Amino acid sequence: MKLKKMIHQDKEVKNATNKAKSSCCCSHDEPVHSDNEAHDHDGHDHEHNASGSWFKLFLPSIVSFILLIFGIGLDNYFPQDWFTGYVRIALYAIAYLPVGLPVLKEAYESIVKGDIFSEFFLMCIATIGAFAIGEYPEGVAVMLFYTIGETFQGMAVNRAKSSIKSLLDQRPDEVHILENNVAVKVKAKEVQIGAIIQLKAGEKLGLDGELLSDSASFNTAALTGESKPDTKKKGETVLAGMINGNTIAEVKVTTAYSDSKLSKILELVQNATTKKAPAELFIRKFAKIYTPIVVFLAIGICLIPMVFVDDYVFTDWLYRALVFLVISCPCALVISIPLGYFGGIGAASRNGILFKGSNFLDSISTIQNVVVDKTGTMTEGVFKVQEVIIKPEFDKDEILRLVNALENRSTHPVATAIHNHVGPIDSSVELKEIEEISGHGLKATHNGKELFVGNFKLLDKYSISYDIDPSSIVYTTIAIAYESKFAGYLTIADEIKADAKETVSKLKSLGVKLTMLSGDKTNVVQFVADKLGITKAFGDLLPEDKVNKVNEIKAKNETIAFVGDGVNDAPVIALSTVGIAMGGLGSDAAIETADVVIQDDKPSKIAMAINIGKQTKKIVWQNITLAFVVKAFVLILGAGGLATMWEAVFADVGVALLAILNAVRIQRMRF
Repeated sequence: MKLKKMIHQDKEVKNATNKAKSSCCCSHDEPVHSDNEAHDHDGHDHEHNASGSWFKLFLPSIVSFILLIFGIGLDNYFPQDWFTGYVRIALYAIAYLPVGLPVLKEAYESIVKGDIFSEFFLMCIATIGAFAIGEYPEGVAVMLFYTIGETFQGMAVNRAKSSIKSLLDQRPDEVHILENNVAVKVKAKEVQIGAIIQLKAGEKLGLDGELLSDSASFNTAALTGESKPDTKKKGETVLAGMINGNTIAEVKVTTAYSDSKLSKILELVQNATTKKAPAELFIRKFAKIYTPIVVFLAIGICLIPMVFVDDYVFTDWLYRALVFLVISCPCALVISIPLGYFGGIGAASRNGILFKGSNFLDSISTIQNVVVDKTGTMTEGVFKVQEVIIKPEFDKDEILRLVNALENRSTHPVATAIHNHVGPIDSSVELKEIEEISGHGLKATHNGKELFVGNFKLLDKYSISYDIDPSSIVYTTIAIAYESKFAGYLTIADEIKADAKETVSKLKSLGVKLTMLSGDKTNVVQFVADKLGITKAFGDLLPEDKVNKVNEIKAKNETIAFVGDGVNDAPVIALSTVGIAMGGLGSDAAIETADVVIQDDKPSKIAMAINIGKQTKKIVWQNITLAFVVKAFVLILGAGGLATMWEAVFADVGVALLAILNAVRIQRMRF
């Protein structure tokens, strides 16, 4: 199970984040909820039922709007003698209640919890103040448009999360398992490891397992974002969320429901928002300081002129202060910035790229260097034995039997190639003192004789001489020594991935410098690098050598994304600015350490991830600029008495809506 331990450490961060919600405005970056979308506005629960009709969502606003228009009509266009005094106040009060009561309730709950300077408090002061000075239509209008903005905001959040929520639908609640050759329907959560699932054509697999049928075709879009069918053969791993093609397939369950790869993907994406981008963290801190300041500034705007202005009129300056309060609400920033990052995470997940936090989405946008491993990253990692050279003094069949048995203890793709070439493991072979030497190979004893299988550095390490020049062999070479003598070697070839060359071209077009590092032979690495157009390539590297190469780049104060898939890559992934792991062939260690996981192992997704990061950051900064510029301009007008409540509504709700619409654009972008 490739993601079985992923991001459990994020839960502690998540708990701390939930306790430190922004004190001003709405936070829309919490994990996905599976049913009605209930999200937390700084501790205040709002229901935005994504499945509810538009009419139901907007009913309070519609009622308020009709009554407001009726009142404005009687005030300005169809004046009536009876529409004065308490009757007029009552009509506008009734118009205010459908949209105002929920906000008044939120303001009260906010104050009880110690969060006085919330956006709800600002709206209540501004609108009740407008009623106090007789500006009834404007008081209703401010609250009405604010509520409409809140409704659109909730819908925008749901839309941004829809691609992630759709993953929840990929795990069927029930599956058919075979009991005495009879298919019985049971709950997926109750299925035990070892049970056999019968999967009909078009059905989704509920748990990870091993294919027992000879072959089957699966749609893997839920996991990889790739809709092209993937044909699996008997013995291969199939994952929860895959959709069976047009034949009945049997799958042996190998992983519990809660530990399936799809479950971990969901956990990863849902917890991604607990790690905040710098812009989000800044806005949160900014809002906590900014909001009380503007409240006291509004009080100052109302009262200080009393000392300096000769014809001071309290209601005029109170009106200016109320306008100032409405304009000052920073919800456009606090809403649209997390929404922009969440939209980026959602867009990436739809394409099979999983970010463990919006901070990594932010970091990847500034990457200057991409350092890639060769095997499994730029090449398929599917090796085939090309030639077998065994010295005459050794029994070729016996040596291959021993090598096959020893390599069976390794998870490296080379072991699979040897197994496919030699055949079944000989169970009569007894190996003792088996040891894996990182970056070198394997060592064991057989009948008291030492066996070495690995690269030529392994033979050098144990001072075993050989009579060939390894650099003269283009293919990957597996050296063999037995009884402290060089016994021969195998050559193995690996194919370059179909989109590897395109990846190099795209990264260069983004202005990113590319370097290839590998533990494979230097001439093999250089051969692959030349084919791909990578100018910097280094081979024969141990894990610590890769670390040193990355440190050399870091010494230039340049940002680095390292892309790898093996256990040996984990230290370098952890060291880099952004660590990227290949999630299909990748080891648990590499995936756990990585900040970004590419589900379908396609290197072209590296450039896509960087592009998504750049577009997300661009949208976020567009929203920050829009909100600050418009609000600063209208705030100055409001303080000078040149802006009314209508301009204030635009500066608050209007800018927030524009920012939200801009943020959700990333959901429609093609990368």
